[in-house]
Amino acid sequence: MTEDEARNWVAARVEAPAFARMERFVAAVVAENERQNLISPATVPHVWSRHVVDSLQLLPLGRGEGAWLDIGTGGGFPGMVLAIAGAVPILMVEPRRKRATFLADCVADLGIAGAEVASRKVEQVTWQAATITARAVASIEKLLLAAAHCATSETRWLLPRGSVDAAEVGALATRHQLVFHVEQSLTQSDSAILVLEGRGR
Repeated sequence: MTEDEARNWVAARVEAPAFARMERFVAAVVAENERQNLISPATVPHVWSRHVVDSLQLLPLGRGEGAWLDIGTGGGFPGMVLAIAGAVPILMVEPRRKRATFLADCVADLGIAGAEVASRKVEQVTWQAATITARAVASIEKLLLAAAHCATSETRWLLPRGSVDAAEVGALATRHQLVFHVEQSLTQSDSAILVLEGRGR
């Protein structure tokens, strides 16, 4: 997917005001990347395809209604992209203070109602989410344990990963009383999105 294709893909999936905010946010990330390493410098020329589309593809996989929690938001992916697209209320957890300050400034500058930033570890967060996202943060089991208090039996976990070992994830899902399936990433052929959720009653 080229950058033009990525921008067009995003523009087709959000309202015009949200797309304008997305453009402003991307410009802010690129500018801030000169001061702190929000994204890999090598991906700056591909920010729409590598980061924005990669984040926005999670939106239709969420629960729809209910609160979102994004763990380890970093430079704003996927949390800020989801918030701009309407996934609110959302809490973005980013323990690194400089990054958290950048995210909070973006929320204020873009006027995103319902988006909050917590500059602490997820273990210290009080928030109950219908959908939890985390992009390349810790191991799956560590993530499940760290954020268990933010989840219910109905919570859906959306975890973009590289390759997924189905046997390993299956055993993990059984331990945590979850079911799972894998969605193919739109942005990288060797990447997947692991979807975990409660078994229900």
